[in-house]
Parts: sequence; C-alpha cells; structure tokens
Amino acid sequence: MQENTTTDDGRSAFAERTKVLRRLAMPVVAALLLILAWFAVGHLASDVSYADLRSAIAGIGPAALLAALACTALSFAALTLYDLGALAFVGRRLPLPVVALTSFCAYAVGNTVGFGPLTAGAIRYRFYTSQGLEPEEIAGIVAFVTVAFGLGLAGVAGLGMVAAAGEFARLPLPPAGLQWLGAAVVAALAGLVLTAGAGRTVTLFARAWRLPSRRLMLRQFLATAVDVSASATVLWVLLPAGSVSLPAVIALYAVAVGLGVLSHVPAGLGVFETVIVAGLGDRAGLDAVLGALVLYRVIYHVVPLVLAVLAISILEMRRVAASPLARLALRAATRMAPPAIGALTLVLGAVLIFSGVTPPGPPWAWAPLPLVEGAHFLGSVLGVVLLLVARGLVFRLDGAWWLAMVLVPLSMMLSMAKGMAAGEIALLATLLLALVASRRVFSRPASLLHQALSPGWLAAMGTLLVTAAALLFFVYKEVAYTHELWWQFELSGEAPRSLRAMVGIILTAGFGAGWLLLRPFAGTTAPPTPQALDQAMRIVAAQPRTDACLAAMGDKSLLFSADGRAFIMYGRQGRSWVALSDPVGPRECWPELVWRFVEMAGRAGGRAVFYQVGADSLALYADAGLMAFKLGEEARVPLADFDVKGARRAGLRQALNRAERARLEFAILPPDEVPGRMAELAAVSQAWVAHHKVREKRFSLGAFDPAYLRGQPVAVLTQDGRIVAFANLLLTGLRDEASIDLMRFVPEITGGVMEVLLTRLMLHFKAAGYASFNLGMAPLSGLSASEAAPVWHRVGRAVFERGERFYNFSGLRAFKAKFRPEWQPRYLAVGGGINPMLALTDITVLIGGGLKGVIGK
Repeated sequence: MQENTTTDDGRSAFAERTKVLRRLAMPVVAALLLILAWFAVGHLASDVSYADLRSAIAGIGPAALLAALACTALSFAALTLYDLGALAFVGRRLPLPVVALTSFCAYAVGNTVGFGPLTAGAIRYRFYTSQGLEPEEIAGIVAFVTVAFGLGLAGVAGLGMVAAAGEFARLPLPPAGLQWLGAAVVAALAGLVLTAGAGRTVTLFARAWRLPSRRLMLRQFLATAVDVSASATVLWVLLPAGSVSLPAVIALYAVAVGLGVLSHVPAGLGVFETVIVAGLGDRAGLDAVLGALVLYRVIYHVVPLVLAVLAISILEMRRVAASPLARLALRAATRMAPPAIGALTLVLGAVLIFSGVTPPGPPWAWAPLPLVEGAHFLGSVLGVVLLLVARGLVFRLDGAWWLAMVLVPLSMMLSMAKGMAAGEIALLATLLLALVASRRVFSRPASLLHQALSPGWLAAMGTLLVTAAALLFFVYKEVAYTHELWWQFELSGEAPRSLRAMVGIILTAGFGAGWLLLRPFAGTTAPPTPQALDQAMRIVAAQPRTDACLAAMGDKSLLFSADGRAFIMYGRQGRSWVALSDPVGPRECWPELVWRFVEMAGRAGGRAVFYQVGADSLALYADAGLMAFKLGEEARVPLADFDVKGARRAGLRQALNRAERARLEFAILPPDEVPGRMAELAAVSQAWVAHHKVREKRFSLGAFDPAYLRGQPVAVLTQDGRIVAFANLLLTGLRDEASIDLMRFVPEITGGVMEVLLTRLMLHFKAAGYASFNLGMAPLSGLSASEAAPVWHRVGRAVFERGERFYNFSGLRAFKAKFRPEWQPRYLAVGGGINPMLALTDITVLIGGGLKGVIGK
C-alpha cells in the first residue's frame, strides 16, 4: 500500500508541474492555426488597403443589407426545425414558441462564439435538463442536431459542386472531378435516406446506429439546405452583383464552414475567411470580398446575438407568468440569459479591442488631445477586462455583474470621447439594459479573481489578440515603422495611437491570464478536523437523505459553503476530484458549492466528478458545464404500505418464519450500548470478511471502524444471546428516511439472514412513522438494452450482464427487487469525452482503497 501511495504522490506532483502546459496546449494550437490563416489572408489581400476596404463596405447599398437581414431571419427559422426534429427523434414534445426561443438563443451564441460552455449544444443541454428530459435524451438531441448539420452541410456542398464546378478554377481538381465528387456525396446521402425506411438500426464500424425515419431525414435535410443556403445567400447578396453565381457561393460557403468547425478556432474566425477569400477573391475583387465578409460577420453573427439578448431582457423585465407557456418562456429566458449576455460581453470586448487598433471616427472638435489619447488607450484595455468579465457572467457570478455595471458605462463614455463611435455606444447600451433586466440571474457569490481560466477561454482570448494584431498590420501596412511612432501624440496620429493601444491590450491580457493560470492553488484533500466533522454531522441531522451520514467515516474531505450551512464530501484519486452524492444542506446553498468544487478541481488540473447524484439536481450540474451519465438505480421502499402479507412477499414471510425456528431475535442497539458490544460486532465482521475474501471498502461505503459505528444505532440478530448478524443504521433527525451501511453476518448462519434483518428493520421503521427505507443503489441497473442506445448504456449493460465474476450486479438487483421498491435513477456528473470512463476508473480505485483493493476485491 505504501508503494502505491508513493506512486500516486509522484503522479500528482508530475500533474501539478505540467498542468499549466496541458491547459495551454489547445489554445496554442488554435492560435497557430489562426496565425497561419491570417497570414494567408494578408498574403492574398496584399494589394488591398484599409481605405479600399472601407470604400467597399460603404458601397454596399441598403437593398443588399435588407436582403442579408431577411436571409439571416430565414436561416434562423430553419434552425428551429433542427430542435423540433431532434425532439421528435427522441419522442419528446415541447411548445413551439419555447423551442424556437431556445434554438434561436443557442445558435445566436454558438454561431458567434462557439467554444466550451458557449456552444449551441451546451446551452441547449442547460435548458432541456430543466424541462425534465433525461440526459440520454439530451445527448440524443445534441447528437441528432450535430450529425444532421454535418450530413446536410455535405449534401449542400455536393449539390453546389455538381451545379457550379466550373467556377472553381483555382482548385487543384478539374471541374469534372469536382462534379463526380459532389455526385458521390449526394449519392451516398441518398442511399442513407433510402436505407432508413420507417426508421431502423444499421451496423456500421461494429456499432449499431438508430436511423431516423425517411420522412424525418428528408425534413431535416430540407431544413439544413434552407439554413445553409440562406446563410450563404447573406454573403452572396453583399458581394458585387453578377460577380459569382449563388450555387458556387453556397458550395464554397459549406466547405468554409466545415473547415472552420474542424479547426476548433472559436467561431472559425480566420479559417472561414481564408477559404472564402481564396475561392472568391479573383472573381469578385479582394476588397469587395473582404468588405462582404466584415458585414456578413456583423449581420449573421452580431445582430442575432443582440436580438437574443434583447428578447431575454424583455422577458425578464416583464416577468411574464400569466400562463404555463409564459412561465416556460420565462424559464427558458432565465436559463439562456447568462450565456447570451456573457457572449455579448465577449463580443463587445472584441469590438473595443478592434476599435483600439483601427482608426477611430472623427474626434469631437472640443476634445483635447490628452482625452482622445487616454480614451483610445483605456477603451482598449477595458475591452480585455470585459473578456474576463464575460466568463464570470456565463457562470452567473455576482461580482462579474457588478464589475460589468461599472465597466460598460465607463466604456460608453470612452467610446464617445475617442470619436463618434455610435455603433459601439448602441451595443454597449444594449448590454447595459440586459444586465439591469437580468440582475436576479447573476446571484452566485464567488470571487471573479479566483476562477479557473479554461482552455476554451484561453483560445478565445488568443483568437481575439491574434486577430487584433493581424488587423493592426493590415490597417497600417503602408506606414513605415520607426521608433519615433511610440512618442507621437497628435489628433491625426492614428498609427501611434493604435500601436500603443495594442501594447496595452497585450500587457493586460498577459497579466490577467498569467494571474489566473499561475496563482497559488488553495484546494486541499486533507481529512476533516474534529470540529469540521462535528459541524458536518449537525448539518446531516437536519437533512432527509441518509447517505449524508457517510461523512461520519472521516475519510472524505469536506468543502463547506460560505455560510457554513451546507457541505460537499469528496475524495481525490488521480486527476479525479470526486464528490459523493449531491451537496448536503439547504438546497439554496447547492449552486455555490457545486461551482466552487468544479473550479477547485479545475485549478488543480483535475476533473470534477459528482458520484451518485439525483435526477432532480441534473440542471444544476449542467449549469456548471457537466454532463450526466446514468450509473444505475436506487431502491427506495415506501413504508406506508409495506407488509409481509400476500403472495407478492411470501418469500419474506417464509424467511421470517425460518428465523423464528432458528431462534434468531431482532434488536436495535442504541449508540450508547454499541461500545459494550463492539468486540462481538468485530468478531462477526472479521468472520464475514474472511469468508468472502474481500477487503474493507471506503468512500461510498462504510468500513468497520469502531469510531464510526459508535455514532449511530446498530441493528442486530442474536442467537441464544450471541450476535450473529448486524447492520449499522443511517438515520437523520427528520425521521423521513432510514437506511443501512455495513451488513455482516457469520458464515454458519444461512437461510436468508439478510432478508430477515432488512424485513425486521422495515417493519420497525414503519411502526416508528418513517416514510421510506433506502436499500441503496443497484449499479448499472436500468440502462437501456436497445442496440441503438448510447455507447455509455451499451457498455454498462454489457458489464451488467457479463460482469458477475467481479461483482454480483444482476444478483444485487434481484435481491433488492424482493422488497418491491421504487427505482430512482442515479447519475455520474462529469465532463464529456473520455472523462466518464476515466472518472469511473478512479472512483473504483478510490472505493477499493487503492489498486490492490480493486484487484483483491
């Protein structure tokens, strides 16, 4: 055991030393891809000046702008059909207005920002979890939407290549080759539709896939075709009339969007532009293409985001609750508010940064030079600070809200002082309105300076900084660099002002990211002190759930809420920080504790895991960016109608009769009598452990520890005065639920002694007025047996059916089923990807007391 501990300590030390490098890996790769993309755009547009770009934008008429806005509306209307189709696929229905609001907000945020907690799938998960959808259903919805969009995008690109192959002269493939490639893609998709029929399961790559019906697939492909075509038309109508055909733009647009998604650069920024410029630059003119791309980003990305924030703000201000549909819409708006407002804050931070490295509007005649210089520099710096504030708003920090309420009006005044930036001021005013309207949503009391900066946020900051640098070099590429630029202060000196602003942006971003990455870590996994344990047990006594009594083992660390009224008990194994069950304490304290625990694990370079949580709290973990995976089912026996009469419980009645014939007597030892019988209890436990050849477990199960057993009553079965079986009871002061932890008996006692002890306990607590008896969880029980079930279910089901050599999964379920319990699902809440498998491995080792405990049962 010592050797294993040493190895774990070495692994932890290595993980601590490398955690910063690992967190920087993804942002660095994204930044490198972005640098290459902007370098390619700069090379292609080397003959285009900033003045040419502004002239091209100014030359786009009102009719083209209105057409682009109409196509944007059509595209987002088609996006609603994605969610409707996905809900139909999983057999669920929600009101159309609420689905439309959720879809619009999710895509407005995801299309504009598109990383981590700000993807459309993550936002959709937050809302649908609150509507009672099972995690597996939400996973099916997200998978359906993702696959449908990917296949539809491929189909649109294929049709575009068939129709407009001759317009891609700069590509390495000849037109005929492009037409054959496009036809092959379309034929493959047509074959998939024909295979679907009325909905069937096909095996591909040794895995079963459930296909939607042919009708649903056709409807979804039509929705994708309308969506992609309409969004591509937004770009097309902004290009010079007659310069390129619409089918060619649609095909190239589909390819550019796909490559942008695959690059993992937030919003595909730079990658999307590179493909479009390379494909259309020689047909429509580089200045016209660049101008169209700028306006496309504003119309298709920024405008929907602003409208989504305004819609949420209006709902929050009205507090509509006159009908069930209105209440559902308000709930949707409340859950959408943090990511939408956070995304708008991120975008406005980018706007302030970009305006800092570009020439401002004409300054006011009365504005003195120091005011203009200071406003330009400070506005850019505040843009960087807003990037950090945006993350706090996404996670509902009250400190982020207060800081935003200070920074946004200040940024408005600086935008007014540095030039006639009416657009910036209008957007900032919208954000200010949304912050005021949604004040109640940002109620999480946590420090903004102690948040863990995730790789996604680092990548977003890196993307904006690289883009700002590329923009600076593009705007002032005709200005020769000299050292004197740094010291030139004049109203017409735009290049020096932008150069100083860029330095301020880089220094502020570097300091902020460095502080969040390199600050000391304050988390701990030390055992609780006696005072902390006493405080925890006082909280437990006032709770209905008996699994909280496991805190008394003292083998788990405790994280208390700020007011000391609630706590999380947790352990650490490898990179997994594992919280046992839901937080313990008043429910209003849970959100703060969950967030603190997730961030504490993140700052330590680990993964946050919540083990055996209830279905009614899944929305809370979804808000923290975690996904739920079903672990099994918990058996709870309602005691009001429990008895041993009738044919259904004849086996229990027969076990009681056998116990009477064997002279087995039932009794409950109060806590003050337990120490006097501890030697007998220890003898029974040692005999049980030796007979079953197992080791003492930990964490989610109690171990035979005299200090632990003295804290609660112990139920015993005696034979001629000698204890032959016992179970320690888990009780709280509310007398709502009763349960047991350890249950052990001497090997020579047979004949259903466990059934006898549990039946006696249930009858006893029924007479005492308790509501239910908790039999604990049946691991991997209740997972779907369908061949089309998610991978997690299929793997768990296979282990459930074939893992009897290692653990009596089905036998345990069958034993608990004798008592006719109500089965309630229990979940594992953790990040996606391979994190669930890694977390379960760590949990197994944690419960087994180390790797030797797992191998040795």
